[in-house]
Amino acid sequence: MMGRTALAILCACSLMASATGDALAAFPDRPIRFILSHPPGGSADVIARLMQPKLEKLLGQPLIIENRAGAGGVIAMDALSKSKPDGYTIGLGASGALATSIALGDPVSYDPVKDFTPIAAVSAQPFILAAPDSFAGKTVADVIAMEKRGEPKLTMGHGGAIMHLTAALFNYAAKLNITLVTYKGTGPVVTDLLGAHIPLGIIDMPSGESALNAGKIKPIAISSLERYDVLPNVPTFAESGLKDFEAVGWLGVVAPAGLAPDVLATLNKAFATVLRDPEVLARFRSFSSRPMTTDPKEFGAFITSEIRKWTAVVEAANLRQKSQ
Repeated sequence: MMGRTALAILCACSLMASATGDALAAFPDRPIRFILSHPPGGSADVIARLMQPKLEKLLGQPLIIENRAGAGGVIAMDALSKSKPDGYTIGLGASGALATSIALGDPVSYDPVKDFTPIAAVSAQPFILAAPDSFAGKTVADVIAMEKRGEPKLTMGHGGAIMHLTAALFNYAAKLNITLVTYKGTGPVVTDLLGAHIPLGIIDMPSGESALNAGKIKPIAISSLERYDVLPNVPTFAESGLKDFEAVGWLGVVAPAGLAPDVLATLNKAFATVLRDPEVLARFRSFSSRPMTTDPKEFGAFITSEIRKWTAVVEAANLRQKSQ
């Protein structure tokens, strides 16, 4: 009797272990919530919706996009950090919420290194100093001259910490005092440029592509060190007289800290596959975005290096005091 009882218990345990293994192997078996740090129309939203159908096909489950805009992406990342680390809630975070907000000393309730599991870096893109088509200036030199004269009074819109930092660096590097106007995302900045409600804005290509291609707003300078193929006639800030000026934003997928290794591997593989897709690559190139296919450890090291880099820039330019 004792032998049969022990055997029965052993068989039951084996069945339970097998069932547990099957459950883990079956991830995901229900929809995945994908929190975005920016509003509809912004770069994070454009890129997420580009990847969405391909990710759903690979994972076999719906990917439910949830826009949680505000505070430069901090609201979305805060919500994500408090979610269950089971793989069913992930987020697309931007460099602002995961690096430059920390460098600027902005109040955040999470630690971007300790409170998240890096899944995959997604894309990197420079920023564009843009203006309404009716704006009198055409070059960085024109903008500098106009601000020095004080007429008209210039303002510059931006969305998110990394774009705030780009705008602040422009002021610092060119010795200007243009008033910076904070928006909840890049899409609203583009909208106000289209309506000529603001004379200048720091935007990215995913958000401004249609307006730029239609000639409704005009690019003045790009923040990468080299010109981009899709905007070959737009000079960089560096070649416009601001030596070594560079500011590039990025997007990456993270989950709450404590994600199981097998779930992490499944998600990383799905994103890596999508970021090699020819259609996705072509679309990324069309709006000056470059894919970043990194493994989780590489992405984690990249986040740490970005925090260090921007902290050094903020301290050198004394930007932290100005941002508070």
